[in-house]
Amino acid sequence: MKTLYLTVLLIFFSLLAVAQEQDSTATYKKRVLESTEVDFLMSYYKQDGIHSAVAGGNGMEELTDITPTIVVAMPLNDDDVLTIDAGLSAYSSASSGNINPFDSNTPSPWQASSGASASDMLTTLVLGYSHSSDDRNSIWNAHVSGSTEYDYSSIGFGGGYTKLFNNKNTEVTVSGNAYLDKWRPIYPKELQDYYDNGYDLNGGIFNRFSITGNQDYSPDRFVPHSKKNRNSYSLSFSFSQVATKKMQFSIFADILYQQGLLSTPYQRVYFADVADSFINEFHLADDIERLPDNRFKIPVGARLNYYINQWLVVRTYYRYYTDDWGLSSHTANIELPVKLNDRFTVYPMYRYYTQQGSKYFAPYNTHLSTEVYYTSDYDLSTFNAQQYGFGVSYTDIFAAARIWGFGIKNIDLRYNHYTRSDGLDANIVSFGIKFVQQ
Repeated sequence: MKTLYLTVLLIFFSLLAVAQEQDSTATYKKRVLESTEVDFLMSYYKQDGIHSAVAGGNGMEELTDITPTIVVAMPLNDDDVLTIDAGLSAYSSASSGNINPFDSNTPSPWQASSGASASDMLTTLVLGYSHSSDDRNSIWNAHVSGSTEYDYSSIGFGGGYTKLFNNKNTEVTVSGNAYLDKWRPIYPKELQDYYDNGYDLNGGIFNRFSITGNQDYSPDRFVPHSKKNRNSYSLSFSFSQVATKKMQFSIFADILYQQGLLSTPYQRVYFADVADSFINEFHLADDIERLPDNRFKIPVGARLNYYINQWLVVRTYYRYYTDDWGLSSHTANIELPVKLNDRFTVYPMYRYYTQQGSKYFAPYNTHLSTEVYYTSDYDLSTFNAQQYGFGVSYTDIFAAARIWGFGIKNIDLRYNHYTRSDGLDANIVSFGIKFVQQ
């Protein structure tokens, strides 16, 4: 009897151990994100050119922008991750300052203005959530965002679904986004004063300055915008494939639609068939930029990455873009990461861009007053651009170096010089550091 009792106990505990082992095998899975990660990003951008859109395609384009951003990714459990992305973009711009160049006694498109519009700050916040299936072959994500600046605000939301096949060698992603924006329009000072005075020159800046050239200044085409909303919708698709042990490629396509106030309220336009009026050197606007209230865009492209050896990888990118404003472009990019050792990688990069301009664009003072749509913003013109860059990356997968209980996982520093055939030049320095909670 005692032997039977011991035998029953042995069988019971054996079955219990097997059941526990099976249950442990069934429920164990690697966490999507092991611990909280914090990215601190910073970029510095400086540009100048000779085709200010605020001055109708003629004038300095000096602008400086500093953009600090913090991104925090937190695991909620094994499957879910919450991401918080908060950033600022503080800029100063001689060009946008010339929305009102008349705070100077000698207004000129080539002179920086100290008006309120000469600087601004964009504040953004994005909350994201992602959920991965138990087998890690399906990922759902969603996000909501908000941003605001002096004359513009935006609310956005969207989501996507990613499916992995073929032992995770094949990946398909579909996503959609919507952004509901609103302008608080500001207009060129001379047009605003002319309108506020009942289409008359008796008041505002016209009581302070004398008009030269055509003294019968009468920009009667100017009427403030009745629509102040701008809505943007996008649907995106991407396919990625590990083709061989050394090669991976992906293709992508987007469909984008915008509706509402798509022109920029403070960008001037001058008509060749209207006599020119000036205050000092500043050409008084005939009207503001006018563009259609809808726009349909289609970008398609591909990436190809090829592993040469343990020290070198080739990363390439190409995109074609077209829209119903008549604008089309080609973008080609190559990056060559060179691994110096287990921790340091350097990567030279080059980007080429060519654009066929919009049918609504014309240079400074060449539009006609009989046209319905017009802009002299050189971003919508025909031009070529090149960008040269170099970066250095430090990676420590064990995050040995620590700051306040966080290990430093990665440090990245990049510099790029951008030059455009229409005279615009820019320099961009970006810095990023990733911390991992330990």
